[in-house]
Amino acid sequence: MLMLASLYLVSTLFAPYSPIPGILGVLYLAILVAARKARTIVLPAVVMLATLTVGFVGGLFANKANLEGGVHATNLLLPAFAVYLLGPRRALLYTLFIAVVMDGFYPLYVLRHIDLSSLPAESFSLPRFWVRHFMAGLAFLGIWGISALHSTSRDAAHHSLERALKQLRDSERKLSSIIESTDDIVVLMDTEGRLLVANSAMRNFHQRMLGLELELGQPLFRYAKPERIQLWKERLALVCEGQRLRYEETYELGDSRIVRDMSLHPILAENGRVVGVTLFARDITERKQAETRLGEMHRTLVDVSRQSGMAEVATGVLHNVGNTLNSVNISTTLVTDKLRRSRVTGLAKATGLLREHATDLAAFLTRDSQGQQLPPYLIAVSDQLVEERDAMLKEMQALAQSVEHIKSIVSMQQKHARSAGAVEQVDVPQLIDEALRLHAVSFERLAIRIVRDYADVPLIFVDRHKLLQILINLLSNARHALVDSAQEDKCLSIHVQRAAGGERLRIDVTDNGVGISAENVARLFTQGFTTKKTGHGFGLHISALAAEEMKGRLGCTSPGPGQGATFSLELPVKGESA
Repeated sequence: MLMLASLYLVSTLFAPYSPIPGILGVLYLAILVAARKARTIVLPAVVMLATLTVGFVGGLFANKANLEGGVHATNLLLPAFAVYLLGPRRALLYTLFIAVVMDGFYPLYVLRHIDLSSLPAESFSLPRFWVRHFMAGLAFLGIWGISALHSTSRDAAHHSLERALKQLRDSERKLSSIIESTDDIVVLMDTEGRLLVANSAMRNFHQRMLGLELELGQPLFRYAKPERIQLWKERLALVCEGQRLRYEETYELGDSRIVRDMSLHPILAENGRVVGVTLFARDITERKQAETRLGEMHRTLVDVSRQSGMAEVATGVLHNVGNTLNSVNISTTLVTDKLRRSRVTGLAKATGLLREHATDLAAFLTRDSQGQQLPPYLIAVSDQLVEERDAMLKEMQALAQSVEHIKSIVSMQQKHARSAGAVEQVDVPQLIDEALRLHAVSFERLAIRIVRDYADVPLIFVDRHKLLQILINLLSNARHALVDSAQEDKCLSIHVQRAAGGERLRIDVTDNGVGISAENVARLFTQGFTTKKTGHGFGLHISALAAEEMKGRLGCTSPGPGQGATFSLELPVKGESA
């Protein structure tokens, strides 16, 4: 419009016409310039439409030769411009005004001020004159309606687009805020591995690793070693096929190592085609270090627990050996006393007399008073020596039995020491009896009654040392619970039976001791937790871990304080090595 107005202005300046159109052209040109500079278009639009209206209407009333200028198609631009510049509502008032002036007032003006009789009949028809101007008025309103519908739909589409763009920008800002607020690496790549989007964590990591700024549009791993580039290409190819990958990768940064948990996911289009790849990476260095420390601590706890179990076993062995050594000491003392009081010395004196009277032995035995007493004395000494021999043989047999018992105890402990860590076929009731024998002295001293209830169970494949360690810990805990209890009839019951349809073997160790509260039952197998004043909290925790290592489970139930407790150990009947 600016260009057309400029051409019109130039044509009016050099044409032999009235200067009024040129003045209006200058005004119209100034309005167009002002409309481009103005903050709001309403005032320039009103002045522009007023100028156009004055030009069209003024020319219509001034040109008396053309009586049907009000129906010219050019006039239809006025309502279209009005809707475009002012909006549908304001443009309706303007259109009604134009329609009334050009198609109402103007025909009346023509009828009053122009002599229609002087016009040729074939060039002018009054009915056609009114019909054309009436239809022109309808056309004005029709153009306004079409323009209004177009403007409304355009504005609605524009507003809808603006709202969509605003929502998109808001979503983009929120997403960007989320991505930037995380310490995890977030990267978006195309199917060729070129970088499209990267958050600040990725930029900082790239800067720390390579000392270079991250460049968008470039391959992400172009500065990596050739073997790592090849590995990334293989991973990218798998993701472009629709797979999701997750793995751990270690990076060397100076003297330190950084371990990251990496995740690669495909970005799918509507047709299911992979159009990009997302990369998420989380720093798990501290977690890995904690896992390493935890593993070391676990090994330390296992060693401590085994040492504790060995101490328990050694204590039981020493108790049993000590008790047996008491019997050995008694037998040795009795034999020594009998030998000290033996009549062998009297027999030596009698044989000495016989040597002295060897030449006159018959006379000595028949005439001498000492010789006459010697035969009864020898008979009495012989009987006494036989009794002494029988008594000492009996004591020596007891001594031999005690020594054999000591040898069996030491041999049993050596057998357990040799079998540590080896999976073998174990007779569980027999192993329980061996564990009970290691505690036999303390159970007898504390008057603890043992009840055995062994069902007919098969041999199982387990680590004998681990199972013995668990049993010793359970028996030791039961002994402490019974010692601290005021129960007069202290009883320890051990039940062995098959469970879970015969696929598992169950060992129940039940005591009627101090019991366990409900809140402590849930924490019983936690590392470091103990209810004993001198406890360390390792035994049950390590026992539970040992049970898990043997594909079993260790649990506990208790009705409450003062009502005893039951520890249940379940183990698979068929082990991995069966």
